[in-house]
Amino acid sequence: MDAFAIPKVAVIGSGYWGKNLVRNFHELSALAAVVDISSVALEDVRSRYGVKTTTEIDAILDDPSIDAVVIAAPAVQHYELVKRSLLSGKDVFVEKPLALHSAEGAQLVQMAAKLKRILMVGHILEYHPAVRELKRLVKAGELGKLQYIYSSRLNLGKLRAEENILWSFAPHDISVILSLLGELPQRVCAQGGSYLNPPIVDTTLTTCDFSNGVKAHIFVSWLHPFKEQKLAIIADRKMAVFDDMQPINKLVLYSHRIDWPNRIPVAQKDAGTVIDLPAEEPLRAECQHFLDCVRTRLRPLTDGESALKVLQVLEASERSLLGKGHPVAFESRPDSYQAHESSVIDEPCEIGAGTKIWHFSHIMANSRLGANCVVGQNVLVSPGVVVGNNVKIQNNVALYTGVELEDDVFCGPSMVFTNVINPRSHIVRKHEYRKTLVKRGASLGANCTIICGTTIGEYAFIAAGTVVTRDVPNYGLIVGVPGRLAGWMCYCGTRLKDSDPQCAACGRRYSLEGGECKPLPTTDSAVLVA
Repeated sequence: MDAFAIPKVAVIGSGYWGKNLVRNFHELSALAAVVDISSVALEDVRSRYGVKTTTEIDAILDDPSIDAVVIAAPAVQHYELVKRSLLSGKDVFVEKPLALHSAEGAQLVQMAAKLKRILMVGHILEYHPAVRELKRLVKAGELGKLQYIYSSRLNLGKLRAEENILWSFAPHDISVILSLLGELPQRVCAQGGSYLNPPIVDTTLTTCDFSNGVKAHIFVSWLHPFKEQKLAIIADRKMAVFDDMQPINKLVLYSHRIDWPNRIPVAQKDAGTVIDLPAEEPLRAECQHFLDCVRTRLRPLTDGESALKVLQVLEASERSLLGKGHPVAFESRPDSYQAHESSVIDEPCEIGAGTKIWHFSHIMANSRLGANCVVGQNVLVSPGVVVGNNVKIQNNVALYTGVELEDDVFCGPSMVFTNVINPRSHIVRKHEYRKTLVKRGASLGANCTIICGTTIGEYAFIAAGTVVTRDVPNYGLIVGVPGRLAGWMCYCGTRLKDSDPQCAACGRRYSLEGGECKPLPTTDSAVLVA
């Protein structure tokens, strides 16, 4: 595109935060289209801004006049939407987090580099004038040697059901702390409590220990009686406090000191010096920066690699949280997989980051395993097999040539795939292998059998011991020998009632018409794209 032209962007999601992005990109003369599942939201966009609106993402991904995509959809969809946008040749600005798994984030970073696309993540605090001044002060050495950082992000709401407070609030402060220190922590420890909607954690305190001796505490809560957003930096010459709730005087430096009369420490407090800051809206600066990067092809301040580091800290914090506060040593090689010494891995093959391969399993040459998979004991992955991300393959399962598993598939213990319809030991039929496709999110129960040449639909559920002889529809519940359609299953794995196709567990709604199960849009927290 013309280096002086204003890029044309489409915003995916115009809800709670997306509407702010829509407004800013419109005021920057860059807004070309908006995608949303809500007809009410789209009508509001049309009346306010007069731009193209659609419920179909492909309508903007296939539009050559759209230079870039801005994603403000629910976090669970970020990975897929970023991936689709990059593959469509679009530059991407996605709200935090980049993805829900660091391995997925790493894939997106690599994909953007390979396709030579801009990938920027919405860590908005790094565009705040106070944070930019803090980074300048630290870099110039005006505070002295950093010793301790404390941040608090507290409020009563916005409460969420699909993510805990750690993932909702803490990314803001983690991104700033990592940016200030220029390194990842060596150790992470997190503790929290679930009070409103167990097991969703409402409040956490995370401690990060860095190799330069700095310790950082990050306190977040959405069950707090008042709103607070503070960042305090303690150094050996000065202290700095960034209080974003102050209408003015947001950044104050203190030259406190400790005197030792008669060998007794006495604090000598300084009144503080207010740092003048430019009157800039951080979101406006962030949006303008993205447009500048699209035009000039320069690397964004909050690019995919910096966002990936935030993801890695979040994951370490989550592991500590699940371990009841047990410290977690930070993994310096998040791009590696783990394989037990008794397993056999033939080269060449592809194994994604974070995948774990257990005892006596065999990964054969020219197979492909995605990221964050779990391969149990005594599992065979044959040549040509393709396995997506976050797939769980339990003990004693053989994936024969011709099998393909999409993301989030579950294979229960000792379930069986075939690849020839009429096998004979004395007749070679390798040229007759039939493809078996298991689509995203499907679950295959223990000891079930999948006859080759079939397709298992998205989020389908095959009961234990079932024999599948024909294609399975999306969300279908299959039981018996031979398998028959016995009902429908929710995305979350709960059986739906024919009389009330709303999940009793998670609240998702479905249409059960024409022998199909189709998800319906509900609220802002529902899935934006089915």
